[in-house]
Amino acid sequence: MTLLRVVARPMMASMFVVGGINSFRNAPAKATTAKPVADRIVPLVKKAAPTAPIPEDIATLVRINGGAQVVGGLMLATGRMPRLSSLLLAATLAPTTAAGHAFWRESDPAAKANQRVHFFKNISMAGGLLMSGIDSDPHKKLLVTRAKDSAVEAGETVREKAAEASRRGHKRAAKANKRAHKSRKKAMKKANKRASALRS
Repeated sequence: MTLLRVVARPMMASMFVVGGINSFRNAPAKATTAKPVADRIVPLVKKAAPTAPIPEDIATLVRINGGAQVVGGLMLATGRMPRLSSLLLAATLAPTTAAGHAFWRESDPAAKANQRVHFFKNISMAGGLLMSGIDSDPHKKLLVTRAKDSAVEAGETVREKAAEASRRGHKRAAKANKRAHKSRKKAMKKANKRASALRS
């Protein structure tokens, strides 16, 4: 893990740990704000997964979301499964943002402007988390990436060995040609000497 990741991950995770603890402690108070979003999401989840144990109590759902933020934040801060924890935190931001910062429902201009800032702050955080979720930490590569790198390295090794063998083959062939050339020259010299001897 690089120094930048060591510093950046806890910084990004801090908001989720603090916010998750706050949601867990003040779940009944936040349940009122979360109810409109929960009333829309829960039926859809139950329809998609009828056997899933989805709580009916809104405060319980707020606690689950807060607990997920605390766990995901601590995992991200300590570098434990950073991709998974980043995607988990990004998922928890969707209901939190829709329930807590619905600026389009505000009638007061000042309150609307304030909620708009928080809304787009959360959107920016979600974008950062999604980027973190696909971040290729060189020390913690996915199995597919490792396999691909191993295959590339193996291919390069094979090509290098083949090139080295080809160079050695060329050197051996060159040496053999030199020896053959020297042998021919010697044979020709001997033949010329014999021919001169015969003529004399």
